[in-house]
Amino acid sequence: MNSFGLAGRISPWLGNLSFIREIDLGNNHLEGQIPEELGQLRRLQVLNLTWNLLEGSIPEALGRCTRLSYLNLGMNHLQGQILQSLANLSSIKLLDLGNNTFSGAFPSYLDKLPHISLVSFEFNNLSGVIPPSFWNISTLIGFSMAGNMLVGTIPPNAFNNLPLLRVSYMNVNQFHGHIQASLGNTSDLWKIQLNENFFSGTVPPEVGKLKRLQHLVLSGNSLDANEPIDWKFITSLTNCSQLQFLLLDSLYREYNTISGSIPKGIGSIPAEIFDIHTLSPILDLSYNKLEGSMPEKIGNLNTLVELHLESNMLSGEIPAALGDCQVLQNLYLENNFFGGSIPFTLSKIKGLEILDLSSNNFSGHIPEFLGNLSSLYYLNLSFNNFAGELPTFGIFANGTALSIQGNEALCGGIPYLHLPTCSSEWRKKRRRLPVIPIVIPLVATLGMLLLLYFFLTWHKKKSVENLSTGSIQCHRLISYSQLVKATDGLSTTNLLGTGTFGSVFKGTLEGRSGEPATIIAVKVLKLQTPGALKSFEAECEAMRNLQHRNLVKIITSCSSIDSKGDDFKAIVFDFMPNGSLEDWLHPGPSNQLEQRRLNLHQTVSIILDAACALDYLHWHGVAPIVHCDLKPSNVLLDTDMVAHVGDFGLARILADGSSSFQPSTSTMGFRGTIGYAPPEYGVGNMVSIHGDIYSYGVLILEMVTGRRPTDNEVEHGLSLRNYVEMAIDNRVMDIINMELVTEIENENARVDGAPTRKRLVLVSLLKLGILCTEETPSTRMSTKDIIKELHEIKKALG
Repeated sequence: MNSFGLAGRISPWLGNLSFIREIDLGNNHLEGQIPEELGQLRRLQVLNLTWNLLEGSIPEALGRCTRLSYLNLGMNHLQGQILQSLANLSSIKLLDLGNNTFSGAFPSYLDKLPHISLVSFEFNNLSGVIPPSFWNISTLIGFSMAGNMLVGTIPPNAFNNLPLLRVSYMNVNQFHGHIQASLGNTSDLWKIQLNENFFSGTVPPEVGKLKRLQHLVLSGNSLDANEPIDWKFITSLTNCSQLQFLLLDSLYREYNTISGSIPKGIGSIPAEIFDIHTLSPILDLSYNKLEGSMPEKIGNLNTLVELHLESNMLSGEIPAALGDCQVLQNLYLENNFFGGSIPFTLSKIKGLEILDLSSNNFSGHIPEFLGNLSSLYYLNLSFNNFAGELPTFGIFANGTALSIQGNEALCGGIPYLHLPTCSSEWRKKRRRLPVIPIVIPLVATLGMLLLLYFFLTWHKKKSVENLSTGSIQCHRLISYSQLVKATDGLSTTNLLGTGTFGSVFKGTLEGRSGEPATIIAVKVLKLQTPGALKSFEAECEAMRNLQHRNLVKIITSCSSIDSKGDDFKAIVFDFMPNGSLEDWLHPGPSNQLEQRRLNLHQTVSIILDAACALDYLHWHGVAPIVHCDLKPSNVLLDTDMVAHVGDFGLARILADGSSSFQPSTSTMGFRGTIGYAPPEYGVGNMVSIHGDIYSYGVLILEMVTGRRPTDNEVEHGLSLRNYVEMAIDNRVMDIINMELVTEIENENARVDGAPTRKRLVLVSLLKLGILCTEETPSTRMSTKDIIKELHEIKKALG
C-alpha cells in the first residue's frame, strides 16, 4: 500500500496478522506512534514505513521480529535513542533510520548483525564517536552517517576490512584528522562524501586505486597542499575512468596558507584532471586559491553540465577548447583575474543557461553571439572592462536577466539599461587612430584623470560632511508641476502606500519628443517628520551609483517648492505593477490580490532575487551598502514577478569601502523594523552587512510560513526563528504557509516524486532561514553561500 495517500494512525490490530511477512506503508500520511503490537509478527520480513509523519520512539518489541531483513523507518519524526533491542534482528540486511531526530550514541552492536549490508542513520542528532567495531563489518555494501554530530578520527586501517563497500557518506559531521590511505583498498567503492567536516592533511593519492569511483566530494574541509607532491591525488584520479562527480569547492579554508602548485606550479588547475573524460555532470573547484590559467584540456570534458571555478585567483584567457563542452549549461567564472575577450567558440554551447563572468578583467566588445543562445536566461558581465555597443536582442533584450554595471565604456543597449548613446562616427575614428602617436597623450591624460580622481574623492568627502538639501541630485531633476500632473495632483486614488518618511503615488510621466509616457512611482517625503530629510539624503546617496536587476531603479528626483511655498522633495522610481511582497503574503481587505498567491517556484525565485540584491549591495558597489530595513514591503515585484529591493531611506554606506571582503561596521542609532532588525542593533547599535542577512533570514521564514515575525499567533513569546526551529524536525508541515501546503497536497504526479521534492525544498528553505538568523552576526551565512545554496534548491525543485 505504498503511496496510497493513506492518513491517520497505524492500527495496532495489525499485530494480530501473525501470518504476514511484508508491510509496506511507505510514502503516505500516517501519523502517531508505531504500534508496539507489531513486535508480535514473528514471521515479518519487510517493514517499510518511510516517508510518513510518524513520531515517538521505536517500540522495544520490534526487536522480537527476528526474521526481519528489511527495516526502513526513514523520513519520519521519530526520536529517542536507537534501541539496543535492534541487536536481536539477526536476519537484518537493510536498516534505514535516516532523516528523523534520533539522538544519543552511534549503535555499537552493528558488527553483531551477521547479514547487515546497508545502514543509514543520516540526518539525525547522533553524537559521539564511531565504535571501532563498525570498521570490521565485512558485509557492508553501503552506509550513511551524514548530517549528525559525530566526532573523532577515522582509524588508519578503517577501510581494510570493508571489501564490499560501494557507498560511504560521512559528510556534514565534525570528524577531524586525516583522510586515510586505506580508503584505496575498497576496490568496489563508487561513491564517497567526506565534505563539511574538519579533515586536515593531504588527500591520499591512493584514491586513484578506486577504479570504479564515480563520486568524490571533499569540499568544505581544512586540507593542506603545501608541496607539489601533495597534489599527486589529482594525477592519480586519471586512473578512475568512471569518475563523474568531483567536488573540491571550499577545500582550503581562509586560515590555511596554501601556496605551491597542483602539480605544475602551486595553485594552478592540474591539466590531468581534464583527462578524466567521464567527469560529469559537475566539476566544482570554487572558493579555493587556485591560480594560473584554465588548461586547454578542459575541452575533454565533453559531458560536463556545470563548471564552477568562481572565487579563485585564475588568470589568462578562456581557452577556445571550452566550446567543446557542448552540453555545458552553467558556467561560473566570477571573481577571478581572467582577461582577454570572450571566445567565439562559446557560441557552440547552444544549451548554455547561466554565464557569470563578473568581477574579472575581460575586455573588448561583448559578442553578439551571446544574444543567439536561446537557452541563456542569466548573463552577468559586470565589473569588467568591456567597451563598445551592447546588442539589443536575445538575452540583451531582457534587462532583468542581464547585469553589465561596472563597464564604463559600454554604450547603446535597450533603454532599460540607461547606457549612453553610441557614436558611430567616434567608433570609426577610434578604428583609424594609430597606436603609437597616442601613447604619450594617453599617459598624460591618465595622469590628469588621476589628479582629478583624487580631487573629486577629497571633494566628495567634504561635501558628504557638509551635505545640504540643495546638494542632493541623484539624477536629472524633475519639476514639482510635472509630478503633480503625473500623479493627478497627488490624488489619493493614486496612493500606493504610506510609510514613516513618505507616501508613494502612482503616476504617468509624459514622454519627450514623441516618446511614449512612462508609468512611475513617486515617493513624496513627509519633511515635517523628524528624520525624513536624512532619509531622502541617504536614499539619494545610496542609489547614486547603483544599477542591478534586483534593485528598484531610480529615474529622477525632485527638490522644489510646492504650491504653498513649502519645501518639496520626491524620488521617482520605476513602477512595479505587481506591488510589494507584503501585498502577496498578507493581502488586506481592500487589496485586489486576495485570490493570488505565490507558488513554490515563485517563492524560491523571489528569495533568490533578494539574495542577489544583497550580494550586489554588500560586495560589488563602490563601497559596501547596508540596506538596514529589508522586509516584504520593501521588496517589489515587476511584471515578470522578478523581485526588486527598494526603499534605501535607512541605508548606510560603510566607511571602509576599499575593504570589500572584510565586513565593515558603523555605529549609529537604531535602524530597521521590529521583528526584522537583528538583535545586535538594539544592543550596541552596531550596523553591518550581517544585519541585512538576519533580516533576509526572517524574510525567508515569513515567506515559507506565511507568518509575520510580530504575529501573536506565532507562539507565546517566541521569535519566528524559535517557532520554526521547534517544528522543523517533528511537525514541519504544520507551520508551512497553507497555500504551499495545498500546492503539495494537490500534486497528484507522485510517479516523478514531485510532492517529495517540494517538501524537501520547503525544509531546505526553512533551514536556510535559520542559518541566516543566527544570534551571533559572524556565524550567519554569506550572500555567496546563500546564492549557491538557492541555486541547488532551485535545481532540486525542477
